[in-house]
Amino acid sequence: MRVVIAGGGIGGLATALSLHAAGFEDVVVCEAAGEIRPLGVGINLLPHAVRELTELGLAERLAEIGVATGELAYFNRYGTPIWSEPRGLGAGYDWPQYSIHRGRLQMLLLETVIERLGAHAVKTGRRVVSTGPRPGSGADGLRIGTDDLRIEADDLRIEADDLRIEADDLLVGADGIHSAVRAHLFPDEGPPPWNGLLLWRGTTYGEPFLTGRSMIMAGDGTRKFVAYPIETGERTLINWIAERPLDGEAPARGDWNRPADPQRIVEHFADWRFDWLDVPRIISGAEAAYEYPMVDRDPLPYWTSGNVILLGDAAHAMYPIGSNGASQAIIDARVLAHSLAHGDLAAYEAARRPVTTALQLSNRQMGPEVVMKLAHERAPDGFDDIERVLPLTERTEIAASYKRTAGFDPVSLNERPSWNVTR
Repeated sequence: MRVVIAGGGIGGLATALSLHAAGFEDVVVCEAAGEIRPLGVGINLLPHAVRELTELGLAERLAEIGVATGELAYFNRYGTPIWSEPRGLGAGYDWPQYSIHRGRLQMLLLETVIERLGAHAVKTGRRVVSTGPRPGSGADGLRIGTDDLRIEADDLRIEADDLRIEADDLLVGADGIHSAVRAHLFPDEGPPPWNGLLLWRGTTYGEPFLTGRSMIMAGDGTRKFVAYPIETGERTLINWIAERPLDGEAPARGDWNRPADPQRIVEHFADWRFDWLDVPRIISGAEAAYEYPMVDRDPLPYWTSGNVILLGDAAHAMYPIGSNGASQAIIDARVLAHSLAHGDLAAYEAARRPVTTALQLSNRQMGPEVVMKLAHERAPDGFDDIERVLPLTERTEIAASYKRTAGFDPVSLNERPSWNVTR
């Protein structure tokens, strides 16, 4: 079987590595961009995703480019603690959690694909184009377009001198929130829905805060500031996200790389100075910042049509809440490879679609970050005793429930059988 992966992002590259580890040799990644470059800012890799990359043999290289997250802590708008918990190994997982630059992770995956599958396995400048919806016909009506590379409607073939793919092979749509493969299967879906919030993202060199490996979130349910280190050593590189409601129409839905002026962002958080963190200083110190409207995709009734299947954001784009976007794409990749290796493609969707649907819906309700909203609703002017506002039992259950939904409850994850394939 030859597998063609549309999309050279984290999900697509993790799929190529997973398939190769499962014994599939005929795998090609087709990326629309003319060059795969280390774009973006920081993300978090949760322990369930780190487990999968560890089982793909990437543990040491991950440790070299990521910061092992020590704790996750929530605060109200005034910097008063609401909830904190250890993360990664400190929380009892068998694997760490990493704060990491998205681009560095993507380049690590790309380099590993080329090392293991060969340079011919990654083809850039290959964009998926739909020539018209043909419900129920799989890849009919799709092509991956350059002059010498296309998927034709009649028999699903990719032609590039010595490369030909027949109709019994598989096309994996891992081409992101604006997936052309998804649009071919669901042509009436329209743009990603927006919830009225605007995010700004950037990185700033600054002083370590709290434990030096803390991931913090401060806010009131609508305005929010997130910060965590993605590089430590002689200098600390802090990844940050600022969020607030926006009047009017959302700019560039689904584009993470739209530039923004840090000084204009500071205006909305000018008095967010805590004893342990100076938010305006972090924002204003960024060399570059980017804005992004808070969008996701509605859950789908199915991911598979004929010889086409969806994965990652193309299947289940979700709000960037709970640090789950990249992690879920990596898990998709591993489960897909495991299912294919056992000759049961349907098992992939059966295992993954209910989980990610529940996660998409949970993130729309703020996931574990709801503690900031509840604390603000119950004590809008702040509080001295969080226990009287949001009891420990309630906070603990909110955090535990989200872990169960997202698949990284520590006991269940540590005990789950591996998705490695032995042949």
